[in-house]
Amino acid sequence: MFFEYPALLYLEFILIPLIALYVWRQIKGDAPSLTVSNSVPWNIKGKGIKRYMRHIPFICRMLAIALIIIAIARPRSSENFEKIDTEGIDIVLDMDVSTSMLARDFKPDRIGAAKNIAIEFISSRPSDRIGIVVFAGESYTQCPVTTDRVTLINMMKEVQTGLIDDGTAIGNGLATAVARLKDSDAKSKVIILLTDGVNNSGEIAPLTAAEIANTYGIRVYTIGVGAMGTAPYPVMTPWGVDIQDMKVEIDEDLLKNIAAMTDGKYFRATDNTKLLEIYNEINQMEKSRTTVDSFPIYSELFMRYALAALALLLFELVLRLFVLRRIP
Repeated sequence: MFFEYPALLYLEFILIPLIALYVWRQIKGDAPSLTVSNSVPWNIKGKGIKRYMRHIPFICRMLAIALIIIAIARPRSSENFEKIDTEGIDIVLDMDVSTSMLARDFKPDRIGAAKNIAIEFISSRPSDRIGIVVFAGESYTQCPVTTDRVTLINMMKEVQTGLIDDGTAIGNGLATAVARLKDSDAKSKVIILLTDGVNNSGEIAPLTAAEIANTYGIRVYTIGVGAMGTAPYPVMTPWGVDIQDMKVEIDEDLLKNIAAMTDGKYFRATDNTKLLEIYNEINQMEKSRTTVDSFPIYSELFMRYALAALALLLFELVLRLFVLRRIP
């Protein structure tokens, strides 16, 4: 605590002569007197409590004056708070939603695992703007880059297969993600492209999209999703859904080239644990820059002293009016 006007505290010295005057009057005996012929009726053993209480109003008044002086000196307190400015990163999660993402080499399946782990990734980056692009035979923006985590997570939960023509248009998916970031003024722009197949549709070649990303300074991390060899895949038959082992085909060379062209990195995820490790590694590589400014926050404390002084003055008034009207 400190005082805004500490010089006013010298007014506390006014209390010294006031107290001295009161003591002098008590010693001199200026109290009213009455001459009587016999003092026997007034000879009371001991002194009544009111004789001692008669000093309380004066004490209350002195304390009230002291507190009022403290209040007008404007006591204040300060605490240091930290303001954190973060230089976030703009990230687009570019996700394959072709029907092959229903393969069950991941739990519950590839797309389910990708969504759940992506939600964890979104929750772990509160300072960044993140968007979602999905692609199959074509591509579209599921959610533009935003800091609204609730909206992002809800939109990620709604990602599913079958909403657009089937296929794997890696180039279109990457180009759409680049379009979401090209006008961004963020210091770092990142695309995380996740697919489980080979580019087989779309109007834009994947490497052409990668060149455009590199032109705009966008780094692309590519993730190939799928077990080695074969993976169980649900196939619709006249008798219902049948699980059949299907060959896993991922164009790893293409994904490696896309990552290399944009100063990114290629990863291969073969199960849920590996996919989680990949997102954690990307999370560590793409750290937001944080600056911390410290500044004081002031609180005014005069009110507590003013209220205490008022309470003492009211207490003095009550004593004088109802308790100390007569002193034996």
